[in-house]
Amino acid sequence: MLSEPIKSFPDRRVLGAIAEREGELATCAIVWHELRYGAARLSPSRKRRAIEAYLDEAVGGALPILPYDEEAAAWHAHERARLARRGRPPSAADGQIAAVARVNELVLVTANSRDFRRFEGLSLDDWSR
Repeated sequence: MLSEPIKSFPDRRVLGAIAEREGELATCAIVWHELRYGAARLSPSRKRRAIEAYLDEAVGGALPILPYDEEAAAWHAHERARLARRGRPPSAADGQIAAVARVNELVLVTANSRDFRRFEGLSLDDWSR
């Protein structure tokens, strides 16, 4: 959802939700990595510089970036094992993102709730609906 403002055709509902919650938002190191990786994969260009500036100023400079720490790793290991026993192991990144949200008692905002709703005790919100 943090990439919404730099999309060619951003979703107005998502932009409104971001604006309404200014000062209440955070992200995690895993999402930060995904955003920075996406920018780094682009060829040097005006678009890449604009994305990197947005990430530096509007995301990295404005939001807390929460770590994937020991508590998150333990919760993630438990959930990964539980889901694997059911034949539905999550991707490592999704599990880490879910873990950071869960151990910090935060609501995970995503446009892809299908991948996250199988985690126990995780609060989800989809601003794109």
